[in-house]
Amino acid sequence: MLTKIHQKWLWAIATGIYALCCFAAICWKEPLWLMVPFVLITTLPVTQWITKNTEQLYWCYLFVLPLSTEFNFTPSLGLDLPGEPLLILLTLLLLGSFLYQPGHYRSLFNTLIGKWLAVYFCWMFISMCYAENAWLATKFILAKIWYILPLVFLTAWIHVHKPNFKKLALLLCIPMLFIIVQAIVRHGLYGFEFVAIKKAMAPFFRNHVNYSAMLVCLLPAGWLIHYFTDHATQKKYVKIALITGLAALFFAYSRGAWLALVVGMIGYYGIRKNRMGQILFTGLIIACISLALLINNNRFLAFAPEHDETIFHENFSAHLSATVGLKDISNAERFHRWVAGFRMIKEKPITGFGANSFYPAYQPYTIAPFKTWVSNNPEHSTVHNYYLLLAVEQGIPALIIFGSFLMYLILETQKMYHRFQQNYYRMISLGTGIVILMIASLNGTSDLIETDKIGGLFWLCTGIVLTLQQLLKREQSSIAS
Repeated sequence: MLTKIHQKWLWAIATGIYALCCFAAICWKEPLWLMVPFVLITTLPVTQWITKNTEQLYWCYLFVLPLSTEFNFTPSLGLDLPGEPLLILLTLLLLGSFLYQPGHYRSLFNTLIGKWLAVYFCWMFISMCYAENAWLATKFILAKIWYILPLVFLTAWIHVHKPNFKKLALLLCIPMLFIIVQAIVRHGLYGFEFVAIKKAMAPFFRNHVNYSAMLVCLLPAGWLIHYFTDHATQKKYVKIALITGLAALFFAYSRGAWLALVVGMIGYYGIRKNRMGQILFTGLIIACISLALLINNNRFLAFAPEHDETIFHENFSAHLSATVGLKDISNAERFHRWVAGFRMIKEKPITGFGANSFYPAYQPYTIAPFKTWVSNNPEHSTVHNYYLLLAVEQGIPALIIFGSFLMYLILETQKMYHRFQQNYYRMISLGTGIVILMIASLNGTSDLIETDKIGGLFWLCTGIVLTLQQLLKREQSSIAS
């Protein structure tokens, strides 16, 4: 309890601060100075509440992840609101908690995933030293920090102590279902036209690619909810939601998402049959041989599009026909940037050009035969292949580090699926592996790891893998004892 003398001193200090702020507001004609006393008064209780409710903020972030929308404060500074500020806050809380009680997190940081991510960050810092624009590279690293730390390590810390994967899945799927329903209704008002899909998803998603990617990646979560729901009525509602999601995926008109669904089905078979190693190795060999054949004698030039015939098709059937005939403008522009990307890698194969530097640097490396109507790139988008983007911006070592890490995560989910005794954790391992495989597929024609939705989901899946590893150790030690 405060004594009367202490109370008098506090009142005197508070009155003095308020008087100074009033004086400043009058002198500089800025009423915001009057907010300072109220900020000072609320800082301590707000800080105490946030510190005690870190887990609630984490659940809140999961709920707003599908709902977040991009907001640009300046032409060069933008955040995804409200998700990204929550991630920044969670990162600060995690760092503070680690400094105060490092023992709680040491076992998580000492895992193979923790060490792999440490190598990943070290190479990012090395690449930043050689970046053509150090400020852009620094912003990239900061964003990686506030995505990876809370979504990987806070996820693991929370679920190792109180596993609640069903709550996690529901908090992601319920808001996504809301977006799906409103998108179908709004899209239906336009007669489900291909050109109208973008209007139906604003402001939650920038385009149909991001929307369909998030949708297809959450279908395994919906399937797990259905699998573990025992109540007949609830199971019926979940089934209706899954059917609605599949219908929305069809009307999203995204070839990449449809392909990801097929890849997810292959992953389901591969993980259950313990064949993912052979599947990944075969896919990698096919990719390397295809790349070598295209590069040899400049065979890739045979795929150069006819400039005047490569246009945007408003009808989806015409869009598909153009895709088959290599006259679709989106894929033609991908080829244009991929060629530029490979030429950039040839110039700086080790350190790359620096994170966030593809757009300002790639135009001199393009070649005329692949130019299209949108090659001026008004959206400032990148190379549309995350693996190529890594090699261009951070060098081939970054591609090797991330690519091997991605394969490790997929193979680890397979291993845990076959080692867990509890069917609940076996199915979580299976579902997580399928989602990671879908994300890997989507990023072959996009760079969605750098977006808040798919990027957030990927690092969340990494945190789930880390959690499952700890739970498997616990189960095995329990059986042994």
